[in-house]
Amino acid sequence: MVPGARLVILGKQGAGKGTQCVRLARHYVVPHISTGDMFRAAVKSRSEFGRKAEEYMRAGELIPDDVVVGVVRERLGQDDTSHRGFILDGYPRTVYQAVQLSVLLSPDDIDLAVDIEVPTEAVLRRLASRRVCVDCGKNYSVDNPPRFDWTCDNCGGEVVQREDDTEAAIMRRLQLYEQATAPLIEWYLEKDRLVAVDGLGHPDHVTQRLIRAIDGRLGPARRHG
Repeated sequence: MVPGARLVILGKQGAGKGTQCVRLARHYVVPHISTGDMFRAAVKSRSEFGRKAEEYMRAGELIPDDVVVGVVRERLGQDDTSHRGFILDGYPRTVYQAVQLSVLLSPDDIDLAVDIEVPTEAVLRRLASRRVCVDCGKNYSVDNPPRFDWTCDNCGGEVVQREDDTEAAIMRRLQLYEQATAPLIEWYLEKDRLVAVDGLGHPDHVTQRLIRAIDGRLGPARRHG
């Protein structure tokens, strides 16, 4: 256990970040902060920000830094992250965002960035079979469907294939991710705050690898505040 840890989870779409973040948040008893959930809520509300975010998401483009930074700043200002730590899922995606995160957390910083490594071929297979609840965003797949007739086990919403999960859109997102994230991974590596973990195999095995890697790097429990 590393209570109070501030963790950033990196990885391509389809690497299993969402599943693993939920498990790690439960294990370390810290909030799981998913930028995807925040964006989905904004899109559903049809706010000005939500409409802008939706345009980029539908086009398979990364959402610009200036749109993302303010959302994360507001979320990390809430009480539940002040002393308990957090797991950030989907942010930062660029060196600029990482620098802004360091400024926001100053005088502290994140404890560790964890890169879940999955080959592109495996990601393409996973995303082609992915299905998602239109209401709560819970992910399923053709091989792991909801219990009843593509109806979400979590909220009862309809489970469908995402409009932007075509092969062309997926490849475009992966290319953009690699362009933006390669410098970010190097940045965290230079700060000695990066660990890479193999994301292939059964989710239980990946979780075990992640916990071993995180505990191995962070050692004793740490608290912030």
